[in-house]
Amino acid sequence: MIKYDIAAYVWPSYTCDELKTRIFWEKGFGEWQTVMNAQPKFEGHNWPRKPLWGYVNEANPDVMEMQINAALRHGVNTFIYDWYWFDNLPYLESCLKNGFLKAPNNKDMKFYLMWANHDVNYLWDKRNSDSLSEILYRGAHNIHEFECATNYVIENYFGLQNYYRIDNKPVFCIYEPANLIEGLGGIENTKKALCDFRNRCISAGFDGVNIQATLRGAITSNLSGIDKSVFFDSLKVSEELGFDSLTHYQYVHFIDVNTTYSEILPKVIEAWDYVYKNCSIPYFPHVSLGWDNNPRHYGLKPDILKDNTPENIKKAFEAAKKYVDEGKCGVPLITVNSWNEWTEGSYLEPDDLYGYGYLEAIRNTFIQKGI
Repeated sequence: MIKYDIAAYVWPSYTCDELKTRIFWEKGFGEWQTVMNAQPKFEGHNWPRKPLWGYVNEANPDVMEMQINAALRHGVNTFIYDWYWFDNLPYLESCLKNGFLKAPNNKDMKFYLMWANHDVNYLWDKRNSDSLSEILYRGAHNIHEFECATNYVIENYFGLQNYYRIDNKPVFCIYEPANLIEGLGGIENTKKALCDFRNRCISAGFDGVNIQATLRGAITSNLSGIDKSVFFDSLKVSEELGFDSLTHYQYVHFIDVNTTYSEILPKVIEAWDYVYKNCSIPYFPHVSLGWDNNPRHYGLKPDILKDNTPENIKKAFEAAKKYVDEGKCGVPLITVNSWNEWTEGSYLEPDDLYGYGYLEAIRNTFIQKGI
């Protein structure tokens, strides 16, 4: 009997704790401010949506206790925390550190980190989000910053009992390989830095580290407002750098999302199979729930993934389960965007449109068939 690891990305902005985030959300409750102020842009646009759990502080351990229980009941047993490092310090960390890790039931849930090493502009500040040229924090970190950041996660997270491991190695995901290479000064320097990272993990008593990367298409457009437009062979670069595993973060990174879910799903499955056939690195299938980042903007952003009903989402999970059952990735890990990306229209948390429908799609795919 296969036990599936369903791992949902967590966007750690729905908190009241971090003063440095007031530059984006001045009212003091994180990006809930944007969700609360969202307005429909055209007739039939399904915004605003309201969270059934309310505009809760996800850095509150009582809130996270409730969310962990709900996730586990529906088959989500791993959280992948977006993790930031700017000015040689962690950023947006209170959701993980004060919420999840202080929840009394946190050890029932696995977690790992995705280093969100993208540039930060004014996208998160709706007052200025239609002008994104100014960079506030750069995601391309030099070797000193890289060593400080990776030493921090080795010392603070990798040794925790519920940190997610593959082959007994803690998993550390890197969101934007292009920025990693840029900051470290090229392919060869990046290979050396990753090798040193592995050695430091072994010196700290671990079996090593599973360095995971999120893939892009050949050309990454900037529909998200955050990601750069880059051109390189993601699979070739991943193999050259020696990444241990691969997945995706969002459909928008490799598929034209301005269509319906039924039309996009065959292309998603084709992309999974392309990676499997053309790369020696294990790839874990990825399911996105939707795409609509209009809440972050006053003007209309027309790229919207339509008809992302729980029924259609369930078909994606069934396809991911089939991929795993066929033994294509070894470890039965499936990544999901996301637990709570409300301002990108891609979240598992229950809302007033579909209720618990997305979570039930996971439960009905994985639990009732015998985890």
